[in-house]
Amino acid sequence: MSKKTAFISIVLILFTTLLGFELLDDDALNVAIPSQQSQEIIATAIHEDSLMVDEWIISSYDNMMRRIGEEEGQDWILMSAIAYSESRFKSGLTSKRGAVGIMQIMPIVGRQFNVDVEQIADPETNIRLAGKLLKQIDKTLKIPVSTPYNDRISIILACYNGGIGHVSDARRLAKSNGENHNSWEVVARYLQMKADPAIYESELVHHGKFSGSRQTEAYVREVLHRYEIFAKMVEEGLPMVAQAQ
Repeated sequence: MSKKTAFISIVLILFTTLLGFELLDDDALNVAIPSQQSQEIIATAIHEDSLMVDEWIISSYDNMMRRIGEEEGQDWILMSAIAYSESRFKSGLTSKRGAVGIMQIMPIVGRQFNVDVEQIADPETNIRLAGKLLKQIDKTLKIPVSTPYNDRISIILACYNGGIGHVSDARRLAKSNGENHNSWEVVARYLQMKADPAIYESELVHHGKFSGSRQTEAYVREVLHRYEIFAKMVEEGLPMVAQAQ
């Protein structure tokens, strides 16, 4: 635990009892929002503590996320929301499927960008690969600039979670039926249909059966929800409590 994390935790424990907290209605996020009075006292204490030279709000990866996000043309707050949903900021995590690190990067993604498997777990490499992958997904999908942001980012997140092949199949099916293949609501519906043999055996489907639509839809909702919370935290300068490393 860093000095900053320890300090904030101690301050928050003290003022939880003395001044009270407003809790977010989100058990999974497990974030305590201090009351206004608590926020003012905590902010003063943090400002006056000379040991805290590496200030962060969302996670201890804030500076890295900001820098890589800028270099890769990605929203660092969105990338932080992805990291939270993927790993709770645990850099040493490896999934049963083989996804590695804070952004849960698959080895095949590393190879795609000429990065050795042994290097993928490194937080900076891991985050950078995620930024490059998001950029590649966006470029491959060729979603019109006029597409609403929520539709655009939802489709990109669905690709990050469920694979660009399955999402492309869903968009192809939607377009062939005269529906808006740039609408996340429409694409999500066709992703669900890809569990039906009558659909996934169609010649329009290039990547076979997809049975993970519920998981992917839940993932998209979660990341966007985290993004809203994190964006508000950054705007208000409110630190997140108890980050996992």
